[in-house]
Amino acid sequence: MTLSPTAAAMSPATAETAGAQRHHNEGHGRRLTAAFEALEAFPALAESRNRLLALVQQERVSTSDVVAAVESDVALVIAVLRLGNQVEGKTRGKVESVVQAVELLSPEAVQGLASRARTFDFFERSAVWDAAPERFRLHGVATQRAADRLATEAGYEDRDRLMVTALLHDIGKLVLMHAYPGYPAKVHGDARTPEERIHRERRELGVDHALVGGVLARRWGLPKAVASVIERHHADDATGEAAFVRLADMLAHYAQGLPVSPTELLKTARVIGLGPTELRAVMYDLPYPTTGRTRQIDPCPLSGREVEVLKRLAEGKVYKQIALELSLSTSTVRTHLHNIYGKLGAVDRAQAVLMATERGWL
Repeated sequence: MTLSPTAAAMSPATAETAGAQRHHNEGHGRRLTAAFEALEAFPALAESRNRLLALVQQERVSTSDVVAAVESDVALVIAVLRLGNQVEGKTRGKVESVVQAVELLSPEAVQGLASRARTFDFFERSAVWDAAPERFRLHGVATQRAADRLATEAGYEDRDRLMVTALLHDIGKLVLMHAYPGYPAKVHGDARTPEERIHRERRELGVDHALVGGVLARRWGLPKAVASVIERHHADDATGEAAFVRLADMLAHYAQGLPVSPTELLKTARVIGLGPTELRAVMYDLPYPTTGRTRQIDPCPLSGREVEVLKRLAEGKVYKQIALELSLSTSTVRTHLHNIYGKLGAVDRAQAVLMATERGWL
């Protein structure tokens, strides 16, 4: 065998070290590849899967309800996005949100996907994943909720995609968990904050979960915009959506009573245009039920004028006030209300306002 000039110039000890390093790297590669393949069978929460099946079997399927059910579960989001990105046409490989995927796929396709999904239940532990799915899902949903609150505060428009990147931001941890027994405890050691833990991963493993997560997202055929946010959500110079996810991740840890760096919190908040006052408001709100602006997902059946009338109804105004503000006759306002009730299937103004608010039309 002929050695390359570089190899020929090595001392025996150096050559042995280089050979060991190659073997180490190859071992890394095999472990990660096996872990990527294992993630194909990552289970959905049984309750999420069952709720989704019940929704898509209804006579009238609500897109927003289906999206909410899918977005509550890591495995369902992955499955729906992967399927949506495989559909032939101009959207192939460009579906960045569950909203896009659900609108693209038929209810029958979503039903089939949910029916085939493996599931886990808190009371029935899996020998393969143990308690990982529920721990992972809980932190993912907490980060997703924090990201949505930040988006409302900062006026961020790509909320549909943010719901995906926030939920999936830590998928690389599942890979490392499968590839390296004892992860994360043996790797993180006494590291406390997210920043300290990511540095431990880089030092101990040569990679970190953010980088591995980005590779996995690309392997699944998810769009670059999604994979890039996952990959960069721990970067010190994260900007745009990656900064939203980075801050949301820290806030999720904070809301769970875990240590975070006040300096990093404020620095990242400033990147997305929030100062200390806005950040304090978000941190105060997080333990309480979400009261942010509802996303409009289902198409609104009302005309622009009907929406204007309903908005004023929601404000408690009477027919004469509405007519005056919109330069209409009182009888025209009554006609609009009759049409609104018919289109929404509402029996009175309270029900109409509630339905429109829940769907994000007001």
